Amino acid sequence: MSYLLDTNVVSEFRKKAPDAGVVRWLNSVRSSQLYVSALVIGELTRGIERLTGRDPQQAAALDDWCRGLVHGFSDRIVPVTQEIAETWGRLSARSSLPVVDGLLAATALVHDWTLVTRNTADVERTGARLLNPFG
Repeated sequence: MSYLLDTNVVSEFRKKAPDAGVVRWLNSVRSSQLYVSALVIGELTRGIERLTGRDPQQAAALDDWCRGLVHGFSDRIVPVTQEIAETWGRLSARSSLPVVDGLLAATALVHDWTLVTRNTADVERTGARLLNPFG
Protein backbone atom coordinates (compact mmCIF):
# COMPACT_ATOMS: atom_id res chain seq x y z
CA MET A 1 0.00 0.00 0.00
CA SER A 2 1.15 3.54 -0.77
CA TYR A 3 0.31 6.80 0.96
CA LEU A 4 0.01 10.41 -0.16
CA LEU A 5 0.96 12.82 2.62
CA ASP A 6 -0.93 16.07 3.14
CA THR A 7 0.89 19.23 4.20
CA ASN A 8 -0.31 18.91 7.80
CA VAL A 9 1.38 15.49 8.06
CA VAL A 10 4.61 16.58 6.35
CA SER A 11 4.79 19.59 8.67
CA GLU A 12 4.97 17.25 11.66
CA PHE A 13 8.42 16.12 10.42
CA ARG A 14 9.86 19.47 11.46
CA LYS A 15 8.26 19.94 14.85
CA LYS A 16 10.30 19.57 18.03
CA ALA A 17 7.39 17.67 19.57
CA PRO A 18 5.54 16.01 16.68
CA ASP A 19 2.18 14.37 17.24
CA ALA A 20 2.73 10.93 18.81
CA GLY A 21 0.16 9.29 16.53
CA VAL A 22 1.90 10.62 13.43
CA VAL A 23 5.30 9.43 14.69
CA ARG A 24 3.89 5.99 15.54
CA TRP A 25 2.27 5.67 12.11
CA LEU A 26 5.37 6.87 10.23
CA ASN A 27 7.47 4.31 12.09
CA SER A 28 5.08 1.58 10.93
CA VAL A 29 5.52 2.20 7.18
CA ARG A 30 8.48 2.13 4.81
CA SER A 31 9.60 5.46 3.37
CA SER A 32 9.28 3.95 -0.11
CA GLN A 33 5.50 3.80 0.50
CA LEU A 34 5.24 7.56 1.07
CA TYR A 35 4.54 10.15 -1.63
CA VAL A 36 4.16 13.91 -1.62
CA SER A 37 2.24 15.99 -4.16
CA ALA A 38 3.91 18.94 -5.84
CA LEU A 39 0.99 20.87 -4.33
CA VAL A 40 2.34 20.17 -0.84
CA ILE A 41 5.70 21.60 -1.90
CA GLY A 42 3.78 24.64 -3.16
CA GLU A 43 1.96 25.07 0.15
CA LEU A 44 5.24 24.83 2.05
CA THR A 45 6.85 27.37 -0.30
CA ARG A 46 3.91 29.75 0.18
CA GLY A 47 4.41 29.49 3.95
CA ILE A 48 8.12 30.23 3.58
CA GLU A 49 7.42 33.28 1.41
CA ARG A 50 4.86 34.63 3.87
CA LEU A 51 7.33 34.18 6.73
CA THR A 52 10.21 35.90 4.91
CA GLY A 53 9.01 39.42 5.70
CA ARG A 54 8.31 38.72 9.36
CA ASP A 55 11.18 36.41 10.29
CA PRO A 56 13.83 36.01 7.57
CA GLN A 57 16.00 33.75 9.72
CA GLN A 58 13.14 31.33 10.43
CA ALA A 59 12.12 31.48 6.75
CA ALA A 60 15.66 30.54 5.71
CA ALA A 61 15.69 27.60 8.13
CA LEU A 62 12.32 26.43 6.85
CA ASP A 63 13.52 26.82 3.26
CA ASP A 64 16.57 24.65 4.02
CA TRP A 65 14.30 22.03 5.60
CA CYS A 66 11.97 22.12 2.59
CA ARG A 67 14.90 21.66 0.18
CA GLY A 68 15.96 18.62 2.20
CA LEU A 69 12.42 17.26 2.03
CA VAL A 70 12.36 17.73 -1.75
CA HIS A 71 15.71 15.97 -2.03
CA GLY A 72 14.56 13.10 0.18
CA PHE A 73 11.33 12.64 -1.76
CA SER A 74 12.86 13.46 -5.16
CA ASP A 75 11.54 10.34 -6.91
CA ARG A 76 8.28 10.39 -4.91
CA ILE A 77 6.99 13.90 -5.65
CA VAL A 78 3.84 13.54 -7.71
CA PRO A 79 2.78 16.13 -10.30
CA VAL A 80 -0.79 17.12 -11.06
CA THR A 81 -1.45 15.30 -14.32
CA GLN A 82 -4.31 15.74 -16.75
CA GLU A 83 -5.98 12.63 -15.30
CA ILE A 84 -5.74 14.04 -11.78
CA ALA A 85 -7.10 17.41 -12.93
CA GLU A 86 -10.04 15.74 -14.68
CA THR A 87 -10.78 13.58 -11.63
CA TRP A 88 -10.73 16.70 -9.45
CA GLY A 89 -13.07 18.43 -11.89
CA ARG A 90 -15.60 15.61 -11.60
CA LEU A 91 -15.30 15.53 -7.80
CA SER A 92 -15.63 19.27 -7.34
CA ALA A 93 -18.59 19.49 -9.72
CA ARG A 94 -20.54 17.17 -7.41
CA SER A 95 -19.53 18.75 -4.13
CA SER A 96 -17.73 21.89 -3.05
CA LEU A 97 -14.15 21.00 -2.06
CA PRO A 98 -11.17 23.06 -0.97
CA VAL A 99 -9.05 23.16 -4.15
CA VAL A 100 -5.77 21.71 -2.86
CA ASP A 101 -7.46 19.13 -0.64
CA GLY A 102 -9.65 18.12 -3.57
CA LEU A 103 -6.64 17.75 -5.86
CA LEU A 104 -4.87 15.65 -3.22
CA ALA A 105 -7.94 13.39 -2.96
CA ALA A 106 -8.02 13.12 -6.77
CA THR A 107 -4.32 12.19 -6.77
CA ALA A 108 -4.95 9.46 -4.20
CA LEU A 109 -7.89 8.13 -6.22
CA VAL A 110 -6.00 8.09 -9.53
CA HIS A 111 -3.05 6.23 -8.00
CA ASP A 112 -5.15 4.04 -5.67
CA TRP A 113 -3.29 5.42 -2.66
CA THR A 114 -4.43 6.39 0.82
CA LEU A 115 -4.47 10.12 1.57
CA VAL A 116 -2.93 10.75 4.99
CA THR A 117 -4.36 13.94 6.47
CA ARG A 118 -5.82 15.54 9.53
CA ASN A 119 -8.49 17.12 7.29
CA THR A 120 -10.54 14.00 6.60
CA ALA A 121 -13.85 15.87 6.90
CA ASP A 122 -12.85 18.11 3.96
CA VAL A 123 -12.49 15.18 1.55
CA GLU A 124 -14.42 12.21 2.94
CA ARG A 125 -17.18 12.62 0.35
CA THR A 126 -14.69 12.07 -2.51
CA GLY A 127 -14.46 8.34 -1.96
CA ALA A 128 -10.69 8.46 -1.50
CA ARG A 129 -9.20 6.15 1.13
CA LEU A 130 -8.28 8.32 4.09
CA LEU A 131 -6.11 7.93 7.16
CA ASN A 132 -5.87 10.38 10.05
CA PRO A 133 -2.79 9.38 12.08
CA PHE A 134 -3.11 12.22 14.55
CA GLY A 135 -3.60 11.01 18.09
